[in-house]
Amino acid sequence: MKLTDDGILLIDKPAGWTSFDVVAKIRGMRRAAFNAQGVKPTKRQLRIGHAGTLDPFATGLLIILLGDATKQSDEFLKQDKTYEATITLGYTSNTGDPEGELTHVSDEMPPDAAVEAAISMFTGPITQTPPAFSAIKINGQRAYKLARKGQEVDIPARQVHIHSLEVVDYSYPELKIRTHVSSGTYIRSLAEDIGKELGVGAYCSALRRTVISELKIEDASELTDI
Repeated sequence: MKLTDDGILLIDKPAGWTSFDVVAKIRGMRRAAFNAQGVKPTKRQLRIGHAGTLDPFATGLLIILLGDATKQSDEFLKQDKTYEATITLGYTSNTGDPEGELTHVSDEMPPDAAVEAAISMFTGPITQTPPAFSAIKINGQRAYKLARKGQEVDIPARQVHIHSLEVVDYSYPELKIRTHVSSGTYIRSLAEDIGKELGVGAYCSALRRTVISELKIEDASELTDI
């Protein structure tokens, strides 16, 4: 386990776990460690949070904050991030990821040149609409809770910055990309927009966060190693 002096723990989040699941797991382990020493932990010692949610299907760098370090959460939320993603073409998902309801759109296989042209449309400052299934609050409620109830969710578009976006591999229907983005960028929305630009539909079928500011996935621990 790699824990910095200021109470920051870097975790490589596994797929299938929510960010809160990781927080709860580490809090339970921390409580058990104190109890094993015959010590009752204080609320401050059990104060644990995270700095930037990862969707359950996603993996990668999750910053866990312990004790007073939880006060630094907003600082990390504002940092740039780097992701590696797999975009599946030909289908859309109502959640933008593999956990949603898939709808077939097209069997057309976009040529490499078309893919590169589409990718080039999404670098620099762009306008993006966050997905309905997101943690953004609408009138005090999380958007995903409203979407799950079948209610219409109207989220205003926002400007984000795509610092870099490159094709790592393209073997239809899977398009693998690597992208360095500003805070507030949704890769699920980016995948959908690329699919629209190609005219074939798309959703983000795999996602891995590798960098947050200067913090890298190579320095993170897996939960099983803690």
